[in-house]
Amino acid sequence: MKGIIVPVDFSEQSENALKVAASLAKKHDAELFVLHMLELSPSIMSESGYIAQEQVVHLIKIGEKRFNDFLDKPYLKDIKIVPIIKHYKVFQEVDEIAKKHDADLIVMGSHGTDGLKEIFIGSNTERVVRSSEIPVLVIKGEIEQFDLSNFVFACDYKEESIPALKKAKQMAELFGADLKLVYINTPGDEFLSTEDISNRISKFLNLAKEGLNVEIYNDYSVEKGILNYSETVGADLIGIPTHGRRGLTHFFMGSIGEDVANHSNIPVITFKI
Repeated sequence: MKGIIVPVDFSEQSENALKVAASLAKKHDAELFVLHMLELSPSIMSESGYIAQEQVVHLIKIGEKRFNDFLDKPYLKDIKIVPIIKHYKVFQEVDEIAKKHDADLIVMGSHGTDGLKEIFIGSNTERVVRSSEIPVLVIKGEIEQFDLSNFVFACDYKEESIPALKKAKQMAELFGADLKLVYINTPGDEFLSTEDISNRISKFLNLAKEGLNVEIYNDYSVEKGILNYSETVGADLIGIPTHGRRGLTHFFMGSIGEDVANHSNIPVITFKI
């Protein structure tokens, strides 16, 4: 792992993410790119008067000082940190920064009460997930020691999810975690017989050229199945694929991906397909 990006807004949630990112950076000797996006009023930025420009400079200086103070933490000692400040909230820039610095992972914190819509401020983080070409790790609450043993990956085992599986496998190897694949079978229109599920999974793994085992778990909904299965096996991380064009709202069907990230107390990592 070469580089990790952590967008921060000085909140408790973003510091939780920063701690996890710092832990990963130490373990893998990676650079830590800490990104802060200043919220400057469009009305101020559009003014050309001397007073308005003075206000802009003042706000930038305040933001930079607060950023520097935020990064003055004991757990960041001996880590190569690259602070990055952007003066606008253009979230596609996160992906551009990832490409520029050849970063491997984005780590973000979540309040957890309203899912990914509460990461950062407002509903902006779903835009990061939507545009990110690299995995996004969503952290819930404070984690004293980010050690991974069991990594659950769930998908619908259709061909488009193969790249996500490949990335999940690479991530599991990097973290030294046991990768557990699961298919959630639900009643109703989405129900599949044992034979149908086995055929779909077999075809998927043949196309992926992976000799992995997939467990079939029955539950009333995909979301509940992922969460219940993950708790049963003692998962430390849940991986799910996402459609970049629509963020998390079209994983499997409906808003299951967003619901999983919202209701899971376990960290969630997303892979764009």
